[in-house]
Amino acid sequence: MRPPLLIATTNLGKFAEFRELLGSLPIDLKSLREFPGAPAVAENEATYLANAVRKATIIAAWARCAALADDSGLEVDALGGAPGVQSARYAGAEQDSAANVAKLLAALRDVPPTARTARFRCVIVVAHPDGTTRGVEGTCEGQITMTPRGDAGFGYDPVFLYPPMGLTFAEMSAVAKNQVSHRAHACRQLRRQLVAFVGAA
Repeated sequence: MRPPLLIATTNLGKFAEFRELLGSLPIDLKSLREFPGAPAVAENEATYLANAVRKATIIAAWARCAALADDSGLEVDALGGAPGVQSARYAGAEQDSAANVAKLLAALRDVPPTARTARFRCVIVVAHPDGTTRGVEGTCEGQITMTPRGDAGFGYDPVFLYPPMGLTFAEMSAVAKNQVSHRAHACRQLRRQLVAFVGAA
């Protein structure tokens, strides 16, 4: 029987990405939506790593199985690295993606295209119910467009341009995005140790 791994997110887009990136492994991926009553974990730490560790360990202990949590964000150089760890809540606690994008574009209104460099950063942590953890990090370099482009993806994808392809993440197919994204880079590192770690639960 394949060992279970609970992906600690209710974001369907994020879960679909993890299923694409990790689904070929001999692990039974579970969505948090399959676990009614799961505790809401506040992601109010100062770093991506601390947020991911907090969520993964709390959910693993509650569900009594290995859990994976990630914290990711957009870092814009012209804004001193903002929104960073506050990316999901940039425009308020509601985590409204459209409002976040609108606030970002307003903050960059007078910044020319060549100075709109940015990166997505992703930290993934897998935890056992006993609190043991493994963590990895991945990044993807790009720049912020002047206006949103594309209908796919989620979050800041419509304004994050990946220069080698000349497309925003929201203009890419899921397959293409999962070859180059920050989450893909982190998952490639994670795959090398995930089966043994989860199986040891």
